[in-house]
Amino acid sequence: MPDDAPTLDLLALLPPGWRSALAPQLDPARTAALAGFVAQEYTTQTIFPPVADLFSAYQLCPPTDTRVVILGQDPYHRAGQAHGLSFSVRAGMATPPSLRNVFKELGADLGVPRPAGGNLGGWAAQGVLLLNSVLTVREASPGSHANRGWEEFTDATIRALDAVEHRVVFLLWGGYARKKAALVTNPSHVVLEAGHPSPMNPRGFLGSRPFSAANKALADAGLPTIDWERAAG
Repeated sequence: MPDDAPTLDLLALLPPGWRSALAPQLDPARTAALAGFVAQEYTTQTIFPPVADLFSAYQLCPPTDTRVVILGQDPYHRAGQAHGLSFSVRAGMATPPSLRNVFKELGADLGVPRPAGGNLGGWAAQGVLLLNSVLTVREASPGSHANRGWEEFTDATIRALDAVEHRVVFLLWGGYARKKAALVTNPSHVVLEAGHPSPMNPRGFLGSRPFSAANKALADAGLPTIDWERAAG
């Protein structure tokens, strides 16, 4: 890499608890290559989310507090939407179709009224890690940062959570997310799979009742349940 190439220290941007959990799981050379790619993209392209929001999921939900993981694929690729939490959009943004179906299922499952907005920070604050498998994307170019190293980074995140002693419930929606079930080997944890909430998927998500099932799994382990009505809006 040239001396004047932009740099970004991904591990330094992580909160200390996640940094300690992930560092042993990551290959330093591959992580450095990912960081170089991401830094160059932020310098030369319009990338979402902004750097300040890159690790919002990790900042809001330390590994010791994580009780539920909801895994997405990559961030929203239109301006103003992505803020580092899977399926979530900033306050004031229109609710995307997949998230509308999440809210529809939430209402059918638990009778929760549809939130006024699509910011799911209230879930993250309770221990719901809203993780995308790929953490950055070019504007108007979905999937543009796939296969650049983020998958290894977020797989390491799942492995780190697999190693914790308390129960973690993994909600894996859609074929891409469901492939990650193989990373969860600790019998203390629970994996709940369903179809993707996208309206292009006509079946497999609606009717899956993931929210009540997650809370039952937590209660069975003696852990506090999630107040799913408490999204930020």
